[in-house]
Amino acid sequence: MSGVAVALITIALMLVLIYAGLHVAIALLVLSFAGVWMLRDSFDIAANMMVLAFKDSISDYLFGVVPLFVLMGLVVAAAGIGRDAFDVAHQAFRRVRGGLGIGTVVANAIFAAITGISIASAAVFSKLAVPEMRRRGYTKSFSVGVVAGSSVLGMLLPPSLLFILYGVLTEQSVGALFVAGILPGLLLTVIYSLGILLAARVRPNWVGGTLPDDDDTPLMSGAEIARKMAPIILLVALVMGGIYGGIFTPTEAGAAGAFAATLIAIAKRRITWRVFRDVLIQTGHTTAAVCFLILSASLYSRMLAMSGLPSWLGAQVMGAGLDASTVVLLVALVMIALGTILDSSSIMLLVIPIAYPVLTALNVDLIWFGVLVILAVEIGLLTPPFGIAVFVVKAALGPTSDITLWQIFKGAAPFALAMVGLLLLVFFFPSLATALL
Repeated sequence: MSGVAVALITIALMLVLIYAGLHVAIALLVLSFAGVWMLRDSFDIAANMMVLAFKDSISDYLFGVVPLFVLMGLVVAAAGIGRDAFDVAHQAFRRVRGGLGIGTVVANAIFAAITGISIASAAVFSKLAVPEMRRRGYTKSFSVGVVAGSSVLGMLLPPSLLFILYGVLTEQSVGALFVAGILPGLLLTVIYSLGILLAARVRPNWVGGTLPDDDDTPLMSGAEIARKMAPIILLVALVMGGIYGGIFTPTEAGAAGAFAATLIAIAKRRITWRVFRDVLIQTGHTTAAVCFLILSASLYSRMLAMSGLPSWLGAQVMGAGLDASTVVLLVALVMIALGTILDSSSIMLLVIPIAYPVLTALNVDLIWFGVLVILAVEIGLLTPPFGIAVFVVKAALGPTSDITLWQIFKGAAPFALAMVGLLLLVFFFPSLATALL
């Protein structure tokens, strides 16, 4: 059996195993090991390659960025900074029809800029924004759709855990990827906000909500707004300013951000030793899960390289006369389709090792492509039947909530379509991702 045939069989088996419920990291590990064993007909070679893959991949200095940014995001969430961002955003848009929805989008964008975890955003704002919007007469679908849709900003605006993962898989600069995500992330925030404004005028029955003049929320003073925004501005300036200004590497920026977030939480008296311990434990769990995925993906990539599949695919693409743009679109479509059954990290770990050599041979800008990848896999967070952001919103609302999964998927659908529109904009206008580099 040829190496290409072995690789194709392992890919098919992997899809079957993952769809059947096996954890993607375990599927990658087992099938990669079995693939090397079949290719070299030696258990010892397969075992040695596993050891080398694990040692080489996890020992990289860059991996320190994973636990540090996760820690910063969890400390920020525990310190209630998401609540502060929501209060300020609500204040800014209180006199606009659909303003609470726009405020939720803007607050999510602010929260994303200091956490980088979509799931954290979905969980936090499900508890903050949905009850407030429901109290003010917004419809069920719109209330939960805004939260689920805007939570994806956590992976597009830097710092982003998915950008870190993509940078590791493709050996690209994480700092450059962070910068490339800024304009698309801000543009998506604007598209969401304008879409809500338009929907509030054209389809007010879908949006719901009280009239702006009926908003009875007490006005905040300038001093109170400054007090709530100061920690957010400080963290964004420290992390992104440090990276963009060349003061910090991404790993050092993660350390500085985590330390600053902890000091802010202590100063605001919003974190106890028990909460901090829980944050550290959760950071360890998340880091272990991400690193296990990366280790398995490293072995998987080596098995594919040994099989000759990337070279074979490259030859097929060249022989078919497909240009780089067509290949990029095909990869994006595959990722969007896989988003219906897999989570974001799993999609990247499955597709990138196969597509990376082909895209490199076609001289595709991998920083620009990275933004397209994040958009493609994040669309999957909102699409059935998997839609992990939707399930997180449902879980955060609690078992007593009268809002169904179908209502959340329905409410998130317009936001998923807006992301498809942004993906096409970035595809046709690459400068949206590269202008700041």
